[in-house]
Amino acid sequence: MDSRERGKVHLRSVHCSGAQLRPGAHLVSPRLGYSHHGIYVGNGLVVHHGGFERGLRIGPVEVISIERFARGRQLRVLEEGAPHFDAAEIAQRAMSRIGEDSYRILTNNCEHFCEWCVHAEVRSYQVDCLMHLMTAPLRFLRGVRDCSALLRAFLASALSYLFSSRGFNP
Repeated sequence: MDSRERGKVHLRSVHCSGAQLRPGAHLVSPRLGYSHHGIYVGNGLVVHHGGFERGLRIGPVEVISIERFARGRQLRVLEEGAPHFDAAEIAQRAMSRIGEDSYRILTNNCEHFCEWCVHAEVRSYQVDCLMHLMTAPLRFLRGVRDCSALLRAFLASALSYLFSSRGFNP
């Protein structure tokens, strides 16, 4: 059972000031084509995996201001029903990885980082969704292949039956 199935997930919009936030909050901010994730650690600071936030230069896990994290965009808190750790432990886990510089868009991105902090799982639902969408044509083609194989078998069986019942032996 994955972390999103353990409890209800709710996104709550918050102001960029951080006044409504508790340390350990899982933050989400929309970007062009994806959502950026970080962990609020208090005092207006967020720990996030920098990734491609600076353009083509990949950034490490770092502490930045909440304003810099939001970049003028909406800021939401991902409220999950059953985190694996309490809020202080989540913030501590995030802080323990500051300086790590092993960003990989498909296997170690900002969402993987936050899921590890909150649930001790290395997972990105955005990557899961992307992989599902990218493999859809392959799944479709496999289905077509399987259907055509079944159709060929059915036709061969039907023709064999028809020929044998009429005395034909091709």
